[in-house]
Amino acid sequence: MQRLQFQHLLNELLQPERIKDYCPNGLQVQGNNQVSKIITGVTASQALLDAAVAKGADTIIVHHGYFWKNEPYCITGMKYNRIKTLLDNDINLFAYHLPLDIHEELGNNVQLAKLLNINITGPLELGNPVSVSIQGELDDEMTGEALNTLISEKLNRQSLHISAGSNKPIKTIAWCTGGGQGYIELAAEQGIDAFITGEVSEQTTHIAKEMDIHFFAAGHHATERYGAKALAQYLASTEGLEVEFIDIDNPV
Repeated sequence: MQRLQFQHLLNELLQPERIKDYCPNGLQVQGNNQVSKIITGVTASQALLDAAVAKGADTIIVHHGYFWKNEPYCITGMKYNRIKTLLDNDINLFAYHLPLDIHEELGNNVQLAKLLNINITGPLELGNPVSVSIQGELDDEMTGEALNTLISEKLNRQSLHISAGSNKPIKTIAWCTGGGQGYIELAAEQGIDAFITGEVSEQTTHIAKEMDIHFFAAGHHATERYGAKALAQYLASTEGLEVEFIDIDNPV
């Protein structure tokens, strides 16, 4: 498939124009005109680039790419090494940040819900069709300890659990993969029992206890593995492309 055709396919699928983001979405670094061997991953780290080179890939698709808002413009140091690797090996780099979080089928949020058997009921940001946080319900109530065990087992990473002030049972849940801890107050204001995200801040402990909501920090990387993996599976099954998801582990 030609690069331009592939770029159009990805943009039609992920619709980056739907949401304002902190970085450019789509083709970030141009490479080979032909797309035939694709690697997907969470972050365009040097380790992922090196793995793609070793596998003879001509295209990489990631959730975390380059050129973030407020980062230095100069291509030096680590950024130089990464971009040089792409250019020297004629590899295309595509990145989709928030569009890969919110996609209704392949997105990180939806994929996490499937993994944890949460029934999606709607956006957390009520009235916002492109909400980056969503909410849902469990089939049966769970204790905070039981849900923490489930999250840790499913993500293969020990989750941090801050129990609600009353340590109430959990039926309703809101979540935002990655660095979404700022949404905990919105979830608590709506009377939701628990909030799941990837990261935690100092104030999160006080909010959870004082607003009586369970909080789970399951890892930024760990909660965002599944969108890039689902995208790889989708492209392979629907387009017949050679696509492989590579997980470069990150404890954060």
